Amino acid sequence: MERHFEHQIDELKQQLLLMSGRAESIIRKAVEALQRRDAALAEEVFKDDKVIDRMEIDIEERCIELLALQQPLATDLRLITSALKISNDLERIGDHGVNIAGCAKELAGKPAVPPLADLPALAESSIGMLREALDCFVRRDAETARALVLRDDEVDALNRHLFAELVSRMIADPGQVDRSMSLVLVGRNLERVGDLATNIAEEVVFIAEARIIKHHAEDPQRDEFSRS
Repeated sequence: MERHFEHQIDELKQQLLLMSGRAESIIRKAVEALQRRDAALAEEVFKDDKVIDRMEIDIEERCIELLALQQPLATDLRLITSALKISNDLERIGDHGVNIAGCAKELAGKPAVPPLADLPALAESSIGMLREALDCFVRRDAETARALVLRDDEVDALNRHLFAELVSRMIADPGQVDRSMSLVLVGRNLERVGDLATNIAEEVVFIAEARIIKHHAEDPQRDEFSRS
């Protein structure tokens, strides 16, 4: 019975890894559609998102079954409850891919805008955080997950730089306002991917150490304030 449960846990992990691969792929495809001005490729993203939606439902059903039938304890219980949250985060990443693809379709039919140095960097940073967060999940690597949480500041900074450049362009050339606003939305969606990757990294720490680090819950200053 115990070996069967371990097998079920391994299958759950594999489902999450497959879903994370889909989530990474959908963001990459949406960004590629934007860069290539390819409306047909952007349309594929909408179909891919339906697959991610189905995967979230499958993982949720598996988690509920494991909780109801196996009554797991300690690390296994934390893993299963965190899997529910992680699958939801991955589904939301798919939604952000759809938003980017929508912008790509809109911009494909308009004049091209000059290249933006921060946009590819922002995309790679967000996608990189997602990949590393799931790698930490597989290895239950709380130390690397903590470091990954701090990298969200880098993604935020890239998005701020992108926004500032787009605002400068809109001021200099009002004819670029509508296209630049679409790219502002792209940047915002990529920044949210980084936020969701951060959520996953925080869940890794919870699984490995039973410690909650969301909202600076580990901050020593927070304890001082709570005692005052």
